[in-house]
Amino acid sequence: MASNTWTALLPLPWRSGPAHRDRVHVRRNSRWNVNQSAIGNRNQSGMEKELEAVRVRLPLLPGDNVPAPVPVPSSTRLRVRVRGQARSDYSSSSSPDDDEDDDDDLEAEAEANGHSQYAFSWPSLILPFLFPALGGLLFGYDIGATSGATVSLLSPDLSGTTWFSLSAVQLGLVVSGSLYGALAGSLIAYPIADIIGRRVELITAALLYFAGALITGYAPDLVILIIGRLIYGTGIGMAMHGAPLYIAETSPSQIRGTLISLKELFIVLGILLGYLVGSLEINTVGGWRYMYGLSAPVAVVMLIGMLLLPCSPRWLLLRAVQGKGPMEEYKQMATDALRKLRGWPAGDRASEKEVEDTLVSLKAAYSDQEPEGSILEVFEGPSLKAFIIGGGLVLFQQITGQPSVLYYAASILQSAGYSAASDAARVSVVIGVFKLLMTGIAVAKVDSLGRRPLLIGGVSGIVLSLFLLAAYYKFLSGFPLVAVGALLLYVSCYQISFGPISWLMVSEIFPLRTRGRGISLAVLVNFGSNALVTFAFSPLTEILGPDNIFILFGAIALLSLLFVIFNVPETKGLSLEEIESKILNSDVKDTS
Repeated sequence: MASNTWTALLPLPWRSGPAHRDRVHVRRNSRWNVNQSAIGNRNQSGMEKELEAVRVRLPLLPGDNVPAPVPVPSSTRLRVRVRGQARSDYSSSSSPDDDEDDDDDLEAEAEANGHSQYAFSWPSLILPFLFPALGGLLFGYDIGATSGATVSLLSPDLSGTTWFSLSAVQLGLVVSGSLYGALAGSLIAYPIADIIGRRVELITAALLYFAGALITGYAPDLVILIIGRLIYGTGIGMAMHGAPLYIAETSPSQIRGTLISLKELFIVLGILLGYLVGSLEINTVGGWRYMYGLSAPVAVVMLIGMLLLPCSPRWLLLRAVQGKGPMEEYKQMATDALRKLRGWPAGDRASEKEVEDTLVSLKAAYSDQEPEGSILEVFEGPSLKAFIIGGGLVLFQQITGQPSVLYYAASILQSAGYSAASDAARVSVVIGVFKLLMTGIAVAKVDSLGRRPLLIGGVSGIVLSLFLLAAYYKFLSGFPLVAVGALLLYVSCYQISFGPISWLMVSEIFPLRTRGRGISLAVLVNFGSNALVTFAFSPLTEILGPDNIFILFGAIALLSLLFVIFNVPETKGLSLEEIESKILNSDVKDTS
């Protein structure tokens, strides 16, 4: 039980290898337990005085034997957390001992009900993850479907329209229309997301997905088609903002990282599904209408699912702490939402304890931290360094040609020797399978191999693949397998480097004070550069030719490799606080 427990956190930087934190639990029955978890080095003075003060303050029952003091160097910092203290800071009606007794009662009842306060069952997590993740799947589906839709739309025989002869600019508007919409959706979501909540944001995204898919599928002319693409893209922007927040705030802490990483797999799965639908409908007259329109049923599933799911408990508590409504009312709503998400029965007090603990953490955060910094603060001091790293990664993620390779995969393969549209679409399916497999490898290995090795190795492969594509168009036109192999190499290397790791680094690298706005700016950089490259690809290809355009992308990829080598630190095994400390210290540059 947790009663009468004090915890001293002692960072021990003198250990070999990665430093550790010794967690010493002091109990009134004089039993001491020690366990270790990774933490970075910290150098503080006055350790002996702090340790002595703690030994004096720790209450012991009469007759207890005082254990020998823990030897700690003076360069080490001691942090003491007294259980129940945070709660007593915000409650005038109960003492710390009373709170500890309440904790014991809740934990006892949780054990009696067969789960601890953080217990969970995998079946109960499926729907709260699945329905938000469908927003990512629909984003990926648009990428994959557009690859085949461009071929169908431009075909005199398969388009089914009288306006199939599109200029390069018109085609660029069709292809990049969803990305411009996503850019608008990101701008709309940022100021209102904390007001309407993650659930309402995702419901809105599902409605926009549905409307955009129907308008695009039934578009009678080019203008309506572009409008539909913009509406669908607005749904993308809102879904990509709301889905990771909802998943993170409703997932148990033990598996939160795993579930957020799996969202990337859903995006790739959507790309593969888009390729599959494209390969099936590529020979159908008006097939592009089916490719775009078939996303509507998935949007309906997402809409119904989000209507059935509760609001994020953490968002409800955040609203309470911000004074947006009665505290007790929001606490009850959060408790009911958590029970529904975990599948716990009504009256289960473990959910009450988890809500209470979350509320204490939120109150402490609002007490200790200033409000988030302004947008301008992202361009100052350590936040600027973080923005250069994170923003640079998501920028190079796009301007190395990724949108072009994905959106124009079928067209590239056709020009590489696959004369039938169906042949090119089938190879696009193979590309989608490669993306799915390589993303799984990256998710499995990023915490063991580290970020830098995957980035350096993957970007090196991207450089090679782009120059191979350029060589094919210049010298090797008689060998279409070179183009196919280069495309497979590109997507494989992209999915173990820029694909998942850029966003992982963005989520890690910003200091706490500017993290929210910094990530928002990174999203804008990503969608903006994505739309720009996608729109410019066709006109640039006409002006420069395919060989020179891939030489250009290859040169940019080479610059991105140098950027990674000289600017991106390794964050494997570091806490967010340690990463922030590294950024603050301009003299420290870890490229291990």
